Amino acid sequence: MPSLTSLAPAGPTATRSRTTATARRLMAICGTLLAALLCALSVGASSASAHAALTSTDPADGSVVKTAPREVTLNFSEGVLLSGDSVRVLDPKGKRVDTGKTAHVGGKSSTAAAGLHSGLPDGTYTVAWKAVSEDSHPVSGAFTFSIGAPSKTTAKVSTGGESDSTVGTLYGIGRYAAYGGFAALVGGCVFAGLCRSSRPVRKIAVGGWVTVFTATLLLLLLRGPYTDGEGIGGVLDLGRLGDVLSTKPGAALLSRLLLLGAAAIFLAVLFGSYTRRSGDAEVDARRRQDLAFGLGFGGTVMAVGLAATWAMAEHASVGLQRQLAMPVDVIHLIAVGVWMGGLASLAVTLWAGEPIERAAVRRFSRLAFGSVVALVVTGLYQSWRQVGSWGALTDTEYGRWLLVKVGLVAVLVGIAAVSRRWTGRLTDATAEAEAEKETEAGTEAESASEAASDAKATTEARAEAGTDAETAAAVKAAQPARTGAADAAIDAPAEAESAKAESGEAESGEAESGEESDDGDPVRAAQLARQRAAKGKATTRRERDADRERSGLRRSVIAETVVAVVLLAVATVLSGTQPGRAETEQAGAAATQPGRDRLNVDPVSVLIPYNTGPKSGRGKAVVMIEPALPGDNALHVFTTDLADRPVDVPEVKLSLTLGSKGIGPLRIPLERLSTGHWSARTVQLPMAGTWQLSLTVRTSDIDQVTETRNVKVAQ
Repeated sequence: MPSLTSLAPAGPTATRSRTTATARRLMAICGTLLAALLCALSVGASSASAHAALTSTDPADGSVVKTAPREVTLNFSEGVLLSGDSVRVLDPKGKRVDTGKTAHVGGKSSTAAAGLHSGLPDGTYTVAWKAVSEDSHPVSGAFTFSIGAPSKTTAKVSTGGESDSTVGTLYGIGRYAAYGGFAALVGGCVFAGLCRSSRPVRKIAVGGWVTVFTATLLLLLLRGPYTDGEGIGGVLDLGRLGDVLSTKPGAALLSRLLLLGAAAIFLAVLFGSYTRRSGDAEVDARRRQDLAFGLGFGGTVMAVGLAATWAMAEHASVGLQRQLAMPVDVIHLIAVGVWMGGLASLAVTLWAGEPIERAAVRRFSRLAFGSVVALVVTGLYQSWRQVGSWGALTDTEYGRWLLVKVGLVAVLVGIAAVSRRWTGRLTDATAEAEAEKETEAGTEAESASEAASDAKATTEARAEAGTDAETAAAVKAAQPARTGAADAAIDAPAEAESAKAESGEAESGEAESGEESDDGDPVRAAQLARQRAAKGKATTRRERDADRERSGLRRSVIAETVVAVVLLAVATVLSGTQPGRAETEQAGAAATQPGRDRLNVDPVSVLIPYNTGPKSGRGKAVVMIEPALPGDNALHVFTTDLADRPVDVPEVKLSLTLGSKGIGPLRIPLERLSTGHWSARTVQLPMAGTWQLSLTVRTSDIDQVTETRNVKVAQ
């Protein structure tokens, strides 16, 4: 029966197996989190709108004006970009009555105005508007106002406010890819220039350039359909590119493409002339010194320019302190690129088993620490600027996403601390290795001294052997000569033994080399090449995994990289979400805008007895207005007899007049719902005050009466 101890792996193998299993579980958890965040990214991208909030209009929403206005004016919480079709005004029949020209009022980018034709008749008019907020997100909506008195309207408008789901998802993915590509490009270049350049690092940098270029081109093509709410087919309409490029977001995307062209030249020099080794260390050092200043200056300009294409077209470009916010955003983006892109570069370097000096790892550790400090400082400023209050952290979508981002940053910093500890151990282990090398060098020197003594003794022995050989030759010359046959018989066994020894040495040499002859067969040669490559790769992995400190550093850096990818997804969603400060301001504007429902407001009820003359013409009417506030209201009329039983009458008419403001009479069309119940679902009251209510009840063809009462409409 085998022992239990024989079934369990022992020593380093067991430890390595447990470590590998833990790493796999960590990667699985991080991968699941990344997938969930990417799904959230798609949802957030499709609904990233309403960044510029409509705060007020003139005429007000739901208001009734006495005379036709000359223009319609809209005010927003932040600047908006307009087109000729941004504001449309439709009459009750759905016919357009604006002049077709939309412009800012007095040069203020947070306003929009559209002129109206003269001589407009009474009725309810519909205003449909759409624009692009200065942080590049489309906004839209509609409202109504009435001239003289409200009326029925058949106008049906599509504001184009909701982006097509496919276009919105692709646009969100493109934004995420652009951020990720920028981080890989900047971080890979910084790592190659200051720490170590290798083939895996070059793949990170070049892959980042390709990603950000492709994503930017995709965003430029999707920009038109995204802002106009059209389907994916709008990408084929290249004619709208001119309109896109005339906007600030379009100009930013075009500038990014041009800067990427210059970045391609930078990459060619960095991974070509700067990192090429000629074999002469002095020549290589002189060439790098000549190129270092130019690459450093050019790389800084490139990184700042690319980061500015985001800062000038997104949240930093609008709101408070924009002159300070945009440079801060540039610093924030560059710090993100240096940290996350550098992490990816270090991870692939360690994974590939590329040799990297401890000084290079420590240099990147200091660089990453500086980037984290810059991220914290700039992030705090941006959070204050975009959130505005502590309550907005939990009450707004932006604040909740910001809390998720802060949590991920805390996790990332914790893993980074583990990586710094592994870096310290790596330094200590390397110093010990150097001490061991010095000890081995001393041992080898002693061995060399002993070998020299042995060689001297051997030389003396050979000299003595030479003297003996001369003596033996003299004795042999004095002996009688032998025949050739006798000589052959005597020499044959010695030659056979010599040949056998030579054959054994040759076979031993082939066995030690481990190589097989391909006999000129190209297929066999290819197989041998693949075997040698696989053997070399396995050897590299064994050597890589045998170094405990480097293995620990590699695992922690990979974990950092995975969390950084998830963090980048959250940051992308955050950049497409309405800032908490703007959402709070929008809610405040909505609370004060006419036509909005108010809570805890009781309806106004008025009892009006009526008597048209005959006995059957006596009864009571109850008029109820709900909520009796400026804007949209519901009105109900109930008619009963003197015993409070519901009764029908041939006709009921009602009008409202605000004499102090010269408004009215506003005739309210009533609809019979049931016995003794008439209703009007939408009654627009333009302002507060004491209104005069006139009720006309007709009980027969000739009998009718009109009664008046005062009704107070609160603020």
